Amino acid sequence: MAKPGRRAERLAGVFLLGCLLFNFPLLALFNVQGATVLGVPVAYAYLFGAWALVIALVAAIMERTN
Repeated sequence: MAKPGRRAERLAGVFLLGCLLFNFPLLALFNVQGATVLGVPVAYAYLFGAWALVIALVAAIMERTN
């Protein structure tokens, strides 16, 4: 099992990454009028993709055993 300190550091890093991903400058980049990805607006695709990435990273950190 990983040391609690390392796990906490990694979770804090994922939190900061999430803050960066869901902050204004990056959200503004993907707010394109009329553009779609497989029929889904780009902004929605970005939000759900980033959300899934953060959840997957948290799951990988919590399930990791050493």
